[in-house]
Amino acid sequence: MRLVELVYNILWQFILHYLMPTSNSIGQHCSLETPDLVGISVIGDILFGAVLPLHIEKVYPKILYTEKPMPVICTKLSLETYLQLHVVKYATMEINNNPDLLPNITLGYHMYDSCSTIQRELEGTIWMMTGGTKAVPNFQCQRLEKPAAIIGHSTSTYSILMAHILGLSSYPQISHLSTSSLLSDRRQFPSFFRTVPSDAFQSKGLAQLVLHFGWTWVGLVALANDYGQQGIQVIKQEILKSGACVEFTEFIQIDRPDSNIPYIGQVIKTSTAQVVVVFSTDVHFLLVLDELLRQNVTKKIWIASEAWSTTTLFSSEKYSKLLEGTIGFAFYSGNIPGFQEYLQLIYPGNLPEKPWNWMFWEDNVGCAFLDFGSFTFPKQRPSRNCTESDKITDFQMYLKQMASIRKSYNLYSAIYVVAKALHDLTTCRPGNGLFLDRSCSDSWDFKPWQFLKYMKTVSVKLSSGQDMFFDSNGDPPPVYDIVNWQLSSNGGLIQANVGQYNSSAFIVNMTSLRWDMGDTKIPVSVCSERCPSGFRKAPLSRKPTCCFQCIPCPLGEITNKTDANECLKCPWDHWPNQRKDKCLPKHIEYLSQEETLGIVLMSTSITSSIFPLGVLGLLIHYKTTPIVKANNYVVSCLLLVSMSLCFLSSLAFIGYPNHVKCLLRQVTFGMAFALCVSCILAKTFTVMIAFKATKPKSSWTKWARPQISYLVIGLGTSLQFLISFMWLLFAPPSPQYNLNAKSEVILAECNEGSLVAFWCTTAYLGFLALASFLVAYLTRQLPGSYNEARFITFSMLAFLSVWVSCIPASLSTSGKYAVAMEIFAILSSNWAMLFCMFAPKCYIILFQPHMNSRKHLMGKR
Repeated sequence: MRLVELVYNILWQFILHYLMPTSNSIGQHCSLETPDLVGISVIGDILFGAVLPLHIEKVYPKILYTEKPMPVICTKLSLETYLQLHVVKYATMEINNNPDLLPNITLGYHMYDSCSTIQRELEGTIWMMTGGTKAVPNFQCQRLEKPAAIIGHSTSTYSILMAHILGLSSYPQISHLSTSSLLSDRRQFPSFFRTVPSDAFQSKGLAQLVLHFGWTWVGLVALANDYGQQGIQVIKQEILKSGACVEFTEFIQIDRPDSNIPYIGQVIKTSTAQVVVVFSTDVHFLLVLDELLRQNVTKKIWIASEAWSTTTLFSSEKYSKLLEGTIGFAFYSGNIPGFQEYLQLIYPGNLPEKPWNWMFWEDNVGCAFLDFGSFTFPKQRPSRNCTESDKITDFQMYLKQMASIRKSYNLYSAIYVVAKALHDLTTCRPGNGLFLDRSCSDSWDFKPWQFLKYMKTVSVKLSSGQDMFFDSNGDPPPVYDIVNWQLSSNGGLIQANVGQYNSSAFIVNMTSLRWDMGDTKIPVSVCSERCPSGFRKAPLSRKPTCCFQCIPCPLGEITNKTDANECLKCPWDHWPNQRKDKCLPKHIEYLSQEETLGIVLMSTSITSSIFPLGVLGLLIHYKTTPIVKANNYVVSCLLLVSMSLCFLSSLAFIGYPNHVKCLLRQVTFGMAFALCVSCILAKTFTVMIAFKATKPKSSWTKWARPQISYLVIGLGTSLQFLISFMWLLFAPPSPQYNLNAKSEVILAECNEGSLVAFWCTTAYLGFLALASFLVAYLTRQLPGSYNEARFITFSMLAFLSVWVSCIPASLSTSGKYAVAMEIFAILSSNWAMLFCMFAPKCYIILFQPHMNSRKHLMGKR
């Protein structure tokens, strides 16, 4: 709506200022009171028009509102814009000399300088459509001088205005620099074409360029017009869509008297983003650069749109420190064959006597033309007169710079596109045409809409080898060069070609890139440093998604890539490594026969099992002695065998807990100890009955038989066997992997099957030991020098003490150490019984044989 309103306002002002006073027509010519327009006309059989911004500076006359406003005074032709004038001249001359293109037809042109003002651009457009020397809206005063198509404008805003006017009559328009994506709308601009890609394609490419280097935290600066606002909006959308973030978006207000340039400079200075995308023209961005120099802003990487990526305005040394390392898109550069040789022949004598050529010559050579005095100049003119020996030596130096060729080449291409479309129209043969019944148009009197048909289907092979044609929106095949601003040997900046971007490829030569101070390492521009493997991103409150903190993954989880949003849980049998970037198989922990602890315990168990057998051999050897006879020789032998089995039962706890070991482990231990403690209980009863039966008329005499001992042993062992049998029958132990005890390892252990059965087995052993202890304790005061009840009491006390202390310790540990604790309890309790029960006997037998007598055993205590 703003654009339409702007167009209507300009049209209305133009009519009020120029067209309201009218006069009568004379003959076929219109004679409205309009200002004479300065332009160049080269006569030909068929013409094309060109509205170009040749002057880059202008002076607005003071408006008094008491008289008709004076026209804008155009000043200063730059080398770059002046070159466009000669491109038009050279391309036309080259086409006219080409026998294969427009044969027997001379191509001419009208050229008009818009002076970079929208009013003069409107005047020039209407002047070409009118014909003659007057600009009259909706009038064609000279029929044969009307151009077939109009080339221009270079600014998107001006081209939009031209396209609205020319589109009303389907007049073909082709721009060599206008890139606004709005111009691709065929409903609004049905007759607009261009030889440069749309900003929509460029904007997506610039966003892709930012992401290609991993920059996720950028600033955006754009010109506050159609070109800047449309382009930067697409860039922002593409950047945000990819997950990157924009720290700020600022627009250069070109039409406001209170310029916001200082504010933009302050925003850029205080920002943390190291990369700034600038979608602006070179002239307007120059104001920002000057402000940044004033505020001493450096160490920024600039992403340039095509409008300033190859400009010569920033080539001076003072901008080098600020702009070195800049990277951006530039129009595809092609070669104009023979153009350099043509420019070498330019000198005042062979130039048309037109104000543009003379003005440029005076500005760049420093001489004046005498016949140029009738024009108004806003500045002091040179005092020396121009001669034929004066030449502009900067042309060759200028042509070596990529910027001079790119924009000129697009203009050169536009002229060739028009010429090829005219060639197709004029060489049409009936039956091959584009109109009804495949008819052709009149080659000398064709209508704009007819030529528009040929413009839509034109295809031309350019000198660079590139095919130029238009899609349904009037856009050419998109292609950009990627340029990098690098420091030259003289301290200035040059634009090096480092890649290309088109619809099918994005190529960057990384080895050719140079950043600030010639560094080859890609700069970093992030809000937060990347999270390494093993960490995840955690968003910060009230900050964009690119601002985050890195949090280590919790136990059992990893990240194997940078900037991960979530950690991944390892499989059940895996555990993270120390860096938490890889899941490694968990170590399966069990008491192995190959580790030191397992070897020591296994050796101790085997060695310990030999001692009871050694004592057994000693008893067998001295079985006829009183001390052996007095202590129930058979039960003692059975006890020693059971003790050896108890020592060996610990071997079932060492090694990988397979199914067989799990079944036998607790059962073997329970049965061996049940037999052992039952033997001790039998010995205790035997001692008590023996001494009780010695009293006269004692009722214990009938119990003083060996069978009682066997009955006690059999009964005590049978009950344990019954518990074990029921355990194995209904809830047998089985091997299992314990994942909960230790996070980082897998515990290979035995599932006891039934905890009730396990504790019954253990409790039963405790019951037998406690019964033995109580009976032995009650008979400890019986007469005799050698009373075995005392030793049984100590052995059972030691047995119970070991297990009471080891069971809680075993429950507080896990894995192989819990198993080792149980083996230690088995060994230590068995050693306690062996020592307390048989150490005194062995001592007497071996070292005190005189005490091994019936008299001594029956002596007083």
